[in-house]
Amino acid sequence: MNDRIPDRQQMAKVSSFAELVNTNFEDAINAVCWQRDLVGDFKEIVSKLRLEENITEVTAKDLLALKLSGNGNAARDIILKDLQLLSDFGAQPSLNLLKNYERDDEFDFISTDVYSFHVDRSPVGTSTFLCTYAGAASDILPNNQATQKILIPEIREKLGHLYQGSEQGFEAFLEENYFDLHYEPKPDAVPVNLGQGHLWKLAVDNPEQKVLPCIHRAPKENDGEYRLLLIC
Repeated sequence: MNDRIPDRQQMAKVSSFAELVNTNFEDAINAVCWQRDLVGDFKEIVSKLRLEENITEVTAKDLLALKLSGNGNAARDIILKDLQLLSDFGAQPSLNLLKNYERDDEFDFISTDVYSFHVDRSPVGTSTFLCTYAGAASDILPNNQATQKILIPEIREKLGHLYQGSEQGFEAFLEENYFDLHYEPKPDAVPVNLGQGHLWKLAVDNPEQKVLPCIHRAPKENDGEYRLLLIC
């Protein structure tokens, strides 16, 4: 597993978990990557897990119950260690086996599902951590290469027609329905794929955040392939 991450102004690269959690977001940096070359057969783990729904949470107990080869066992050890590191840090990691996320097709002019470029929001100070062990990986986008969808005139006009209320409540309507979290890439935008095996920390829109939140999206899944994703 060897996906090299390009150097970009918005990203910082570190070489340990301690560096990952202790590296602050500052200036243009709103994504930190613990870049790793993981050794192990993560696809074997995926093949041994059972998908209950489109998204199935996998527990440490589920992992430990699997009968694996040596390479599969090496992959399992890495996942268990990542779960423990994040838990000890105070996060609440979730390991998900994914077929696909639910699509939002209610409106033809704006989408609010995770396949759309978006930012995360939290009422408290936090960050998003994620690592793709198998399957397609997420993308991030520099903030200066995207436009908030609610600022695009034709989209804003259609949202105005959708809104039923006073002019003073329009901005609250956009926030309550998560329209303000979504972004449109500019024509010359160049997304960065997060690759497999790397553990990422992404900036979240919250009251304590001093940088712009990181714009990201879930990938279109590869045909016939499940994703194995750690996220919190």
